[in-house]
Amino acid sequence: MVEQAAARNGDRGLDAKIARLSARRRDGHALDQCFYADPDVFRRDVERIFLGHWLCVGHASRAAQPGDYFLFEVAGESVIIVRGRDRELRALVNVCRHRGSHVCYEASGHAKVFVCPYHAWAYELDGALRSARHMPADFDRSGHGLKKIHLRVVEGLIFINFADEPIGFGDAEKVVRASAGPYGWGTARLAHREVYEIAANWKLAVENYVECYHCAPAHPEYAKLHANEQPREKTIEVNAEMRERTAKLGIDIPEIDHWTTLAPAGEEGALCMRSAMRDGKVSGSDNGGPVAPLMGDFKDYDAGVTFFHVGVSSYFLAYPDHGLMYRFIPKTTQTSAMEVTWLVRGDAREGVDYDFDRLTWLWKVTSEADKTIIEHNQQGIDSRFYTPGPYSPMESAASRLVEWYLAEIA
Repeated sequence: MVEQAAARNGDRGLDAKIARLSARRRDGHALDQCFYADPDVFRRDVERIFLGHWLCVGHASRAAQPGDYFLFEVAGESVIIVRGRDRELRALVNVCRHRGSHVCYEASGHAKVFVCPYHAWAYELDGALRSARHMPADFDRSGHGLKKIHLRVVEGLIFINFADEPIGFGDAEKVVRASAGPYGWGTARLAHREVYEIAANWKLAVENYVECYHCAPAHPEYAKLHANEQPREKTIEVNAEMRERTAKLGIDIPEIDHWTTLAPAGEEGALCMRSAMRDGKVSGSDNGGPVAPLMGDFKDYDAGVTFFHVGVSSYFLAYPDHGLMYRFIPKTTQTSAMEVTWLVRGDAREGVDYDFDRLTWLWKVTSEADKTIIEHNQQGIDSRFYTPGPYSPMESAASRLVEWYLAEIA
């Protein structure tokens, strides 16, 4: 009772702190230092954002066959994503029902059963307890299976939610199908996965991703290929031409903005946005040329790229010949991880149908630069001289993200 009362008092104190900081924030300005440095705020972030919203944990091709599994870990929670004998994917909490040890130690692998290394309790691929050594005859195995959390698979993308009663996913599912469906992501396969450890609060990594104000000065490799490195009003004509090319291919990818502040009530936020490539460029490669076999409904290039978001930690972009998944994962108050996954057509063969270095070059060099930028951003915010500055018009998505975030943690 004493601990519960202390927790309630702590929550009320944090509520007051957040309200005070939010009230003094100037409209259209970045967040106060506290939001990137306070451990109490970070715990609220984890509770409200990462344990309350839908998170993409990877592509279904990472667990293609029955028994294939991989771990997803966020803010102290560990989940086993496993393909069952019935070929269904499940999300099992990686906590033994005996005394709480992790059941799986390896980040990925193949298993016929899961056996806890501590006392050898064994679990089926669907989480049911198969055996428990030397337990009494009246022990009820049926009540001690691994706990499950909500899981949805949409166009090959695996989403999970930790809440007992998660917010709606129907609207986000429609956006994902409209965005990833024409590119054939449901039958794509993982070509490469890279994890960048970042010495910065997770919000700085996400804010950086959703704005392209920094693209021209920080990412010349990206800027020479993509038209959206400049203000949107300057890309109206090239984007219209891109949409005409897409329509001529018989493909319809609608632009939908139901993200953050525009999410329908009770639903996960999602967005689909299209943008043209620079003149003569068709894909995200070293020279803007093709890098892999065309995917999905694309029989030719439309010189465009589709960006789509689900929630505020899962981001995706699709070219006609390959795709990218960006996931942002909080670790501590001032550490996070940025996972980047490359997708190609399901039957594409490395070294035959595509060159690995050309496929991965652009988003490796871009992500490495982002890691440096974000870490220096955190170091500057930690300075006693930091004061929040105004967002530019090209940072409107970052500004919207902050408005939504403040309401979500209040």
